Amino acid sequence: MTNLYDEAYQQSLKDPEGFWGKAAEDCFWYKKWDKVLDDSNKPFYRWFVGAETNTCYNALDFHIDKGRGDQLALIYDSPVTDTIKKYTYTELRDEVAKFAGVLKNQGVTKGDRIIIYMPMIAEAAIAMLACARIGAVHSVVFGGFAAKELATRINDAKPKVMVSASCGIEVQRVIEYKPLLDEAIRLSDYKPEKCIIFQRPMAKAEMAAGMDVDWNEAMAKAEPADCVPVAATDPLYILYTSGTTGQPKGVVRDNGGHIVALKWTMKNIYDVDAGDVYWAASDVGWVVGHSYIVYGPLFKGCTTILFEGKPVGTPDAGVFWRVISEHGVKSLFTAPTAFRAIKRDDPKGEFIKKYDLSNFKILFLAGERSDPDTIQWSERNLNVPVIDHWWQTETGWAICANCMGLHRFPVKYGSPTKAAPGWDVQVVDEGCNPVPPGKIGALVVKLPLPPGTLPTLYQNDERYKESYLDEFPGYYKTADAGYIDEEGYVYVMSRTDDIINVAGHRLSTGAMEEVLSDHQDVAECAVLGVEDKLKGQVPVGFIVLKAGVTKSNEEIVKEVVQMVRDRIGPVAAFKTATVVKRLPKTRSGKILRGTIQKIADNREFKVPATIDDPTILNEMEEALTGIGLAKARKD
Repeated sequence: MTNLYDEAYQQSLKDPEGFWGKAAEDCFWYKKWDKVLDDSNKPFYRWFVGAETNTCYNALDFHIDKGRGDQLALIYDSPVTDTIKKYTYTELRDEVAKFAGVLKNQGVTKGDRIIIYMPMIAEAAIAMLACARIGAVHSVVFGGFAAKELATRINDAKPKVMVSASCGIEVQRVIEYKPLLDEAIRLSDYKPEKCIIFQRPMAKAEMAAGMDVDWNEAMAKAEPADCVPVAATDPLYILYTSGTTGQPKGVVRDNGGHIVALKWTMKNIYDVDAGDVYWAASDVGWVVGHSYIVYGPLFKGCTTILFEGKPVGTPDAGVFWRVISEHGVKSLFTAPTAFRAIKRDDPKGEFIKKYDLSNFKILFLAGERSDPDTIQWSERNLNVPVIDHWWQTETGWAICANCMGLHRFPVKYGSPTKAAPGWDVQVVDEGCNPVPPGKIGALVVKLPLPPGTLPTLYQNDERYKESYLDEFPGYYKTADAGYIDEEGYVYVMSRTDDIINVAGHRLSTGAMEEVLSDHQDVAECAVLGVEDKLKGQVPVGFIVLKAGVTKSNEEIVKEVVQMVRDRIGPVAAFKTATVVKRLPKTRSGKILRGTIQKIADNREFKVPATIDDPTILNEMEEALTGIGLAKARKD
């Protein structure tokens, strides 16, 4: 018996033009497309060729024109400044139109690039939408990013104007942005013409005459700007992601396909309708912030939440439940790391009991693998479906998901369920040959990719092909390894470079992490393959314990080693683990496994620009030395 998911999935692969053409009818176009899918220049596929639209119009004016201007569009909730500010669709449109006028007064026109380097404040979203309104291309860089890394992005994007704020707030610490911005411009070969600075009361920036423009002063003088029609295939934004060469890759997102795909996902994947309150607890510096704080919810006519805080410490492990309760959130999307932090500080879920979560219906997790223990803890304590889904910066939306607006499949722990409509996911070996169900290989997607994905890298078609297309001809390389079972459930086990070779056996570190995270005292963990003269590589585990654990570290290590032996077998050669206070992570919460591995293997490493706290690396080196792995560095 078929269901809505099966019907949508089959149609999306058999007749992608019909499927996405129908979805596009739900969006606003100044001019309809000549062709839904242009495949005349493979492998550079383009969606909605010949169409003209405007992303900002679809996000704001579209709903106002339908009489819903008084509905809440954006709630800015900042526990670090004790501020809540709400914008209706009309109020947000007026602020955006005004800032678009500010950009025009600085000479910004269609196609110009703007780098936005801001904290999680409403003005960041306003700046993004204002760029979209006049056809400028924005590139958001995570606020507080190192000056050297910001300089590489300035050199690549060549922005006419920088938009920033005087500071950001990390829990209780104020980070001044202006010195970092000034240093990045000094280091860069390309020099932007102006910097627009939003002054925050926690730290006032020193303004350079002739170069720096005060946000509020400029807004007071600006005339609101109208939406500018752009080609569906024109770029909306560039988002830089780390490259293996050290030179970041500029992922490009176009306007037309992006509107169609994201609007479609809001109901079909996330099961939200216009008027519902949707919260992506991420940052506008990451792809989740682009897709599901700013654009997707507004395309659908939802109320979106922009949150300036952390899952713990602002002020406690109950802040998520306070936000959900206070604003009537229906659907939350966050990283598993956030829930592991909450679970670590509040293992029994005591904070959850303090709030009314009656409006809350679904929790979505993505960003890294969702371990079964975290999903089960969330299910028990929240009593709502907990949905793992898998996607990437490059894809812009979910490759695999339990599409809750189409059909709810039974959850299989460790799997983000099935490929979403539009995604022909397959598993192949190194020779690009299909592998049977249940066997691990490279996860790839048959071309063409659906709308809303990257059409190329910014001004670098060759690198786009080298990075994603050349290794498996006719497919997009996800760089993730995994398998598909007999029922079509996809299992994303690890990045392909996290498949380790232990005495000729290819083993997934992700599978071992699942076992470790099942231990009742483990809050989060990482397993890495380190070099071994006899076996090639051996796995090593790093575990962070929950609050209030009374067992000794030695006892817990012994237990997790036995668990891996029992569940995966002696072939895993898992004999070494160590307890650490914390794991090094990016600011988006991803564990820096590659950096830990280099420390363990005594190889040179660069402190990643995205690291949350560089001092953790010293702790990791001490932990590795303690288990005999970093001794070569000392000898």
